[in-house]
Amino acid sequence: MIGMEKTSEAELVQRSRQGDAESFGELVRIYQSSVFNVCYRLVGERREAEDLAQEAFLRAYQHFSSFDPARPFGPWIRRVAANLAINRLQVKQINMVLLDDECGPSAGSLEGDPQSRIEQTESGELLAAAIRSLPPNYRIVIELNHFQAMSYIDMAEFLKIPLNDVKSRLFRARKILLERLKTYE
Repeated sequence: MIGMEKTSEAELVQRSRQGDAESFGELVRIYQSSVFNVCYRLVGERREAEDLAQEAFLRAYQHFSSFDPARPFGPWIRRVAANLAINRLQVKQINMVLLDDECGPSAGSLEGDPQSRIEQTESGELLAAAIRSLPPNYRIVIELNHFQAMSYIDMAEFLKIPLNDVKSRLFRARKILLERLKTYE
C-alpha cells in the first residue's frame, strides 16, 4: 500500500475495521513477534505457539467490532493470544519442551568470557524450564505481570478473578519458582 510506512496505528486499526486487509497485514507485521512470544512463553512449544499466534490474528480480524479503537491495539491482540493459549492449556496438558535454539546465545555474540556466557545461558534455560513447569494458572500470572507488565488490577480484570486471587497466585508462583530453581542448583 502506498504511504503505509507513515500510517499511524490508529489509522491502520480504523482501515482494518473497515475491512482493509493490507492495513491489517501491517498490524500483523508489527505485532507478530510479540504475539508469538506470549504464546510461546505460555505453551512452551514453537509450532503450537505459531498456530496460536495465527489463530489470534484470525480471531482479531473476525471480531474487530469488539475492539475499542480508543485503546492501543498491541495489548488487545496479546490478550487475545494469551486467552487462546490459556484455553489450549486447559483443554489438553502440553508436554513442555525447552528448545535449545531458542534459549542459547546467539552465534554472533562475542560479549563476555565463554564461562560467563555459559552461566547466563544455563540460568536462562533453568528459569524458562521452571516457568514452563508451573501449572497454567500460575504461568499466566507470571506472563502477565513480568512479561506484559500488567498491574494487579489489570490482571484481575483480564483473568476475571478477584484482585486477592491475582496476588495469591503470583505469590505462590514466585514461591514455586524459587523452590524449583534452588533444587536445580
